[in-house]
Amino acid sequence: MTFGESIGTCLKKYATVEGRASRSEYWWFVLFSLLLQVAAHVIAGEAAAGVVALALLLPGVGAGGRRLHDMGRSAWWLLVGLIPIVGVFILIYWLVQPSGEANQYGPAAAAPAGG
Repeated sequence: MTFGESIGTCLKKYATVEGRASRSEYWWFVLFSLLLQVAAHVIAGEAAAGVVALALLLPGVGAGGRRLHDMGRSAWWLLVGLIPIVGVFILIYWLVQPSGEANQYGPAAAAPAGG
């Protein structure tokens, strides 16, 4: 999935946790969110970056939940990230894992083009 496709998909499924998200879809959206927040901070300051972060909170949670679904985990596992220090590392480890086979959340994510 390309950068533009992943942003479009994540924003289209604004607060939807149903279904699955490929690894590329999730990480391209994370990169987009980070770049947008940095740009807002540089251009308009900390308050603007906070507004951007708040606006992208629900799409980020939705994409994270769909990414966990891709590996056969419930979206509720996102709450592991709230555990101080170690929770974030556990969550990142899960989110970088390759896509799983078909499961209760839907068919396997499509393989990336060209590989």
